[in-house]
Amino acid sequence: MAIAHVRPATPDDAAAVTAVQREVWTGAWASFLPAGLTEGFDDEAVAAAWARSVAGLVVATEGTAVVGFALAGPAAPEDTADAVGSVPDDAGSVGLVATLLVSPRWGRRGHGGRLLVSTAAALREGGAIRGITWVPERDAASRAFYSRAGWAPDGTVRTLDAGGRPLREVRLGGPLDLEFAPEPTAADLGLPLL
Repeated sequence: MAIAHVRPATPDDAAAVTAVQREVWTGAWASFLPAGLTEGFDDEAVAAAWARSVAGLVVATEGTAVVGFALAGPAAPEDTADAVGSVPDDAGSVGLVATLLVSPRWGRRGHGGRLLVSTAAALREGGAIRGITWVPERDAASRAFYSRAGWAPDGTVRTLDAGGRPLREVRLGGPLDLEFAPEPTAADLGLPLL
């Protein structure tokens, strides 16, 4: 297996990050994203946006291939607010993992864990004491991934207008003092041990 790393993204990574996003959106997430987002995925526009947004963006690589990415930074007040709009006292010290995606072709190789550990460390260095993320409610794989890191739903949900189709997301939160752990074992997945 090639050597895997996580490193800060550069504008030159925009096309590779876009390819990972397209692969996840049109594959793993196609059943719960609006058809307009998946069928009309505009690689050029998305790549241009990523090229402008490299602050806080890290990429996972295996050998020379970009196989995943994550974007993190301070959480905005609306991301930390509860269902009635109340912002918690610690809102200024909450970090947000805005997105974390790994190409399904490169799954189960530890890239997601390395990305989360890297972004958690960067958020801690920036003064955050806890982290949050939003994931599609129907994305069981992402919810299980974050659960293994000790992140859990906090009871807050939101519904986004995703191209005229509602997309319900749940907020997960957890610690930022993470260490890399290998991908789940058969026992973790509820599979029989051989």
